[in-house]
Amino acid sequence: MNIIYLLLTISILVAILFFVAFIVSVKKGQYDDTYTPSVRMLFDDELIDDKLKNGKTTNTDN
Repeated sequence: MNIIYLLLTISILVAILFFVAFIVSVKKGQYDDTYTPSVRMLFDDELIDDKLKNGKTTNTDN
C-alpha cells in the first residue's frame, strides 16, 4: 500500500513539473505564431475574390 502512495506522489510532482514548464514556455512566447501573419497577406486576395463571386460586397457603408 505504501508503494501506491509513493507512485501517486511522484506522478503528481511530475504533472506539476510539466505544468510549470508549459506555463514558462507560454510566457516566453514559445507558442507565438510568427510565420502565419507573413503568409496571410498572400491569401487575402483569394478571400476577397471568393466574396465577390458569391455576390457579397465588401462595402461597409450600409
